[in-house]
Amino acid sequence: MMKIEHLFVSRETLRIEREQLIDEGRDISSLQEKFDRFLALKDKELESRQDELLSFLDATINLPFRPDYPFYEPSDLESIQDGKTVGYARFEKILDDDTLRDRIHGAWLGRIAGCLLGKPVEGWDSQSMWGCLKQLNRYPLNDYFRSDTVPAELAKKYEISPKRGFIDLVDHMVMDDDLNYTVAGMLIVKKHGKDFTPLDVAQFWLENIPALATWTAERTAYRNFLNGVSPPDSAWCRNPYREWIGAQIRADAYGYLALGNPELAAEYAWRDASVSHFMNGIYGSMWVAAMLAEAPFLEFPVDVIEAGLAEIPVECRLAGAIKEVLGWHSERIGFEEAIARIHRKWDEKNAHHRCHTISNASIVALGLLWGEGDFEKSVCRAVQACFDTDCNGATVGSIVGIMLGAGALPEKWIAPLNNKLETSIPGCHLVEIDKLAHECFELYRSIREA
Repeated sequence: MMKIEHLFVSRETLRIEREQLIDEGRDISSLQEKFDRFLALKDKELESRQDELLSFLDATINLPFRPDYPFYEPSDLESIQDGKTVGYARFEKILDDDTLRDRIHGAWLGRIAGCLLGKPVEGWDSQSMWGCLKQLNRYPLNDYFRSDTVPAELAKKYEISPKRGFIDLVDHMVMDDDLNYTVAGMLIVKKHGKDFTPLDVAQFWLENIPALATWTAERTAYRNFLNGVSPPDSAWCRNPYREWIGAQIRADAYGYLALGNPELAAEYAWRDASVSHFMNGIYGSMWVAAMLAEAPFLEFPVDVIEAGLAEIPVECRLAGAIKEVLGWHSERIGFEEAIARIHRKWDEKNAHHRCHTISNASIVALGLLWGEGDFEKSVCRAVQACFDTDCNGATVGSIVGIMLGAGALPEKWIAPLNNKLETSIPGCHLVEIDKLAHECFELYRSIREA
């Protein structure tokens, strides 16, 4: 049997599903014994019982919610909007089109640079990253990762192998799923217009994104599309990754295209996220898109974060986690202690924790707050916190980039990109970043003036 990662039901799949069910407030008591029995199976038994395991996943999603579950976490747009902050006052600031064009360009550059910073160390735990940086006298992180300055004994100790992403091995931004989706989001709106639907998102993926260029929830949703399962059912059908970070990394283009209108940006993000995610998996996407839509008009990261929170349910787990990070910042605790608190709450060696929306959104908030509006400090602190390094570096880089604009970004971080981005999307295999940004601005303006 072909074992396609994130589609084959493995022991890890079952562990993740059980954790996810508990997280989202399901009563798993009726299936606990069955979980234990399946988890005890040997590998060959798991392989021979795939149909039974898939049917089991069908049963888990129908488990009832616990009556004592304290959160309000719907997945449909109307109910999400019903749970938002009442009376949030948006900050109004007028920016001319030349400034907005520069801000969108800055967002693209910042997202790409932040992604490239985190790409070569994706999957590293804190012991490896921090240990390596300290032995190289590069702690705290303040530049791209290089492979040509790592002694052989250090490379062996930390299992560092040359790969695309180390800054000395690239002359442009290499393909990464985080950036595939940013381009895809823009092209979906370009093709289908401002009234695009979740079904349009699914169709675009099938036509333009290779199946194995997707991961976790996206790959599961992709399989569901091919099996004739449409959104929103494609988000929950046999999908243990429904609250993982995937939708959050797909949100940026929707913020760029709805500047000054965070509610619209969040709605766009919902239309995209709902094809593959549930609950907090959706809220992470809406939060990021709303932050980006409002960020050019705000001066301080704390206000940007609050603007994003205004578009998701007040009583959800994600909002609670972000408010906790905001509280640490207001208490003036140090950056190292803030990282330590996140690591005490979330186990980076547990895949469900390492890739979850909430753990990584907490790191995004940390990078923004303790980065203090400085591009280098912001992306480096987001990546140094570990967990999903390329995703968090990209999101923080995007937000700070749109706050500052392309003209204010340090050459140190932008020059190595050589104005080129590689994707796996047809027609965009190697594209010029400034042209992407120009196209994005013109699309934003056409939506604004429609």
